[in-house]
Amino acid sequence: MRGLRKTAVWLGLIGSVSLLPLSVSADTITTPQADRLEPIAESPAQPSFHDVAIQDAPASTDVASPVIPLTEPAPVSIEAADLKSAPVIEIPLPDAAPVTALMKADIVRMAVEGLFADDAAMRELRVGAKDREALAAYYAQAERPLVWSQDGAWTPAAQAAMERLKAADEDGLDPTDYVLRDAGLRKDAPLAQWARADVKLSLSVIRYARDARGARIDLARLSPLVTPKLAMPDIGEVLGKVASSKNAGAALAAYNPPHAGYKALRERLAQLRESHPSQPSVRLPKGPILRVGMKDPRVPLIRARFNLAKDSDNQTVYDERVASAVAAFQKERGLPDTGVLNAQTVAALSGPSVVQRASEIIANMERWRWLPADLGERHIAVNVPEYRLRLTEGRNVVHETRVIVGKEQSQTPIFSENMKYLVVNPSWTIPPSIMKKEILPGLANDPYYAARKGYKVIRKGDRITVQQPPGERNALGYVKFMFPNQHAVYLHDTPNRNLFSASKRAFSHGCVRVDKPFELAEEIMGQDGKWTEQKLRGLIGKGERYVHLTDPLPVHLTYFTLSVDEKGELKRFEDIYGLDRKVRAALNLSE
Repeated sequence: MRGLRKTAVWLGLIGSVSLLPLSVSADTITTPQADRLEPIAESPAQPSFHDVAIQDAPASTDVASPVIPLTEPAPVSIEAADLKSAPVIEIPLPDAAPVTALMKADIVRMAVEGLFADDAAMRELRVGAKDREALAAYYAQAERPLVWSQDGAWTPAAQAAMERLKAADEDGLDPTDYVLRDAGLRKDAPLAQWARADVKLSLSVIRYARDARGARIDLARLSPLVTPKLAMPDIGEVLGKVASSKNAGAALAAYNPPHAGYKALRERLAQLRESHPSQPSVRLPKGPILRVGMKDPRVPLIRARFNLAKDSDNQTVYDERVASAVAAFQKERGLPDTGVLNAQTVAALSGPSVVQRASEIIANMERWRWLPADLGERHIAVNVPEYRLRLTEGRNVVHETRVIVGKEQSQTPIFSENMKYLVVNPSWTIPPSIMKKEILPGLANDPYYAARKGYKVIRKGDRITVQQPPGERNALGYVKFMFPNQHAVYLHDTPNRNLFSASKRAFSHGCVRVDKPFELAEEIMGQDGKWTEQKLRGLIGKGERYVHLTDPLPVHLTYFTLSVDEKGELKRFEDIYGLDRKVRAALNLSE
């Protein structure tokens, strides 16, 4: 900072010398308004602006501009009384003093530090103290004074990054969050203004990168059961990676999820906006099912909905063109594409507008940001609203099965963790939530409640623990898959296998019950042929047995109400916990 103050003194000197004509006598230095000056005390340790010695001009009739040395100035004593009466000699100065590269660097640093010290500006740019320090440190240690600009122009990397920020809506982000008010800065704008604009662009780039990784929503406020570990990128990493990239726009976009499911939704969003930029929903009156050749007063409304109003002389006929348009719509909405106008299709036509449908896609894209960028070459994903589990290796789903998830009152949490071991013949220690709601009230009303249920009551002082021993009646069935987590949930078998036949399978206390669990166990453990389904089943009835995985297996409990299947068709699932609605509200998206 001492160097910056010194530079400021010299910059003040240069600016003053170039703007004010000096009046000089043998013993004094005056200005045209010298009568307003106060006496200035000598200070050999801290020379002031007035402590500048002026060399005599060469003995020539052609007097050149004076030479003002900026090093080791000789002190000059100035008395206020002398300033009024001293003879005045006007000395012309250069139009502008030269500004060195070092001075430019100091100007930039001073402007940057000034912006970081401006609490109001930092609050407006939504920069916290920790990030402010990190950003200041990055600029202080950077090879060049500025990251994105040089010699009064934006670098190619800056221009590419700006284009990506302007197109943020392609990834469901909001471009207004990255407003670039100084993008059109003039080449001759003051260096300090370029410095502030440079920092603001850095902040926009950082914000985009973090939003792309899930920072837009405070998940703790959204739900205590949504606890993914978001990987927020470091400020230095983002700026270093993007600013030095040959394709800065692509480097910035790469912070968005790389997963195929995300990219498929992104593509559907683009298709929706391109093909139906303002397509409305249509409210159809009640009426009979319509097939090709039938007449109905509702047909003109259907024709208008699909822009077919002028393609037929008889507007009330439900002809092949109308049926084809309806069939395409049905396929898009995941309905049987028969072309027949039935009650289900009428409801869909009266459903969400393009804006609302886009908001649904964006909300699901947002939830992809909650997942790690690397899901694991081999991993399990459970989509709660779909009641489905998939084990994936590479790009291939090697095992898929139905699951039962938590009831609305005891929801399955959303997070990722590593599976580390299996337990065959598990006992079940009843969790506190069930103890409070079911077991303790049952024991209060009936001392034999636990015994009739087959539970074992364990008393330690004032504390009571209730366990269900291994066996066919055990709530966990014969096997559980453990991925230790803060919610104490896991995958497990169940004795109530008839529940898997239901279309809506939200019945559990929060854990995920797996259909045909020993098949899944073999897929997980049997790669080397050591733990086959037969061998694992052979452990039944022999007490709790722990089988450890050679390598941890990532498990992702997810929540997607929209997904694109392998055929490219968009699938919809019920928002069973209302989480989709909460995400849209948090992002201020249309309902």
